[in-house]
Amino acid sequence: MAECPTRSHYREQQRFEKSDIGTSTEIPIIQQDTTHSDFPEGGRQAWLVVFGAWCALFCTFGLITCIGVFLEYYKNGPLEKYTASQISWITSVQVFLQVGSSILWGRLYDSYGPRWLLLLGTPLYCFGLMMTSLSTQYYQIFISQAILSSIGSGAVFNASLTSTTAWFYKRRGTIFGIVNSGSSLAGVVLPIMMTRLFQSIGFSWTLRVLGFMFLALCGIACATVKTRLPPNWRPISVTDYIRPLRELKMVLTVLGGFLYFWGMFLPLNYIIIQAQANRVSPTLVPYLLPIIIAVSLIGRLLMGVAADRFGRFNCIIAITAMSGITTLALWIPGSNSTAAVIIYAVCFGLGSGGYVTLFPSCVTQISDFEEIGTGLGIAQLINAFGALTGSPLGGALIRGQDSSTDFLGLQVFCGVTMVASAVAFCAARYTQVGMRMAKV
Repeated sequence: MAECPTRSHYREQQRFEKSDIGTSTEIPIIQQDTTHSDFPEGGRQAWLVVFGAWCALFCTFGLITCIGVFLEYYKNGPLEKYTASQISWITSVQVFLQVGSSILWGRLYDSYGPRWLLLLGTPLYCFGLMMTSLSTQYYQIFISQAILSSIGSGAVFNASLTSTTAWFYKRRGTIFGIVNSGSSLAGVVLPIMMTRLFQSIGFSWTLRVLGFMFLALCGIACATVKTRLPPNWRPISVTDYIRPLRELKMVLTVLGGFLYFWGMFLPLNYIIIQAQANRVSPTLVPYLLPIIIAVSLIGRLLMGVAADRFGRFNCIIAITAMSGITTLALWIPGSNSTAAVIIYAVCFGLGSGGYVTLFPSCVTQISDFEEIGTGLGIAQLINAFGALTGSPLGGALIRGQDSSTDFLGLQVFCGVTMVASAVAFCAARYTQVGMRMAKV
């Protein structure tokens, strides 16, 4: 059977780019104009895929941003006999499995496309939420919420986000920003909706309402999300996961992602506690997390557009460095200042939102087209380990201080990991173009 012309052309262009970087005397422009004609960069079907992916991220990664609502309910409700640390393992494993399971779903996407992942992941996700609504014991909640629902949502999340790469190339950063804005909007809307529904109809029926709403949104994704090219089936092999990591630029990019994820969830989980302990204005404290999430929506959109204009690696270096520097230079010395905490919340929201858009853009840029799902899955799994271990480490650093109101260890750890992330992304950029000015 003849090979798909688009795949063949893309592979030839990848070879050209890789060899040209080391020999050309011109300023290299990675992943730009010479291949854009192979991708529609728009059209009815392409934008339907974007819309379906937006709906999918609203109800998958969007729910992850609401884990604080679940923690508060469990602590004051059915799991009040358990410690906060024990309860947090439910949501930590939920995040880990949804993001980390991409290593499996990405490989299956490369072989079979998004259709079966969506059709199998949607009912499993909604079934997990329904079972959570019936759960009262720790093990029941853990199995239904942390395992069943997160595995299903991971399949939907991965299939939807990865499918957009088949339709857009030059504008991929912008598209990732638009799609990821769905989860940011959910982070603003869902906590308010869930809190009100808890009071009016109770936890169980709130989860059932979410289950039916997410079933409808994922149904839209099932109907609209498609891949442009036929799947490239091949048997799963361990070498498929080793091959991408043989390239130094991929190793450094993944390392940068892990380091940022290691610190990213610390402000999200602890900024409210830190503000309360340091006597920041009580009227402000409840709004800190909504401020971060709302600004992250702006960050995801702006950084997507900026990445396509100035280069994805260039932008992720700037945004991770900004996150680390503001943590060290603003959050630490301004812990007791209401104004400083507000400014830091805005800066961190912009940085974390931009990172969520930029990181998958960088990974897909340096991945072979036929292995984009696998490469993104490897990167997301390693990121997930950062999310899984970062918050427990932060909590341990707080407990290790002389005073319960001293968050210095946590703040330093958060800032240093983010600065180290920027250094790793700088090294990844250097392996591609050296010190030359380039749109990378």
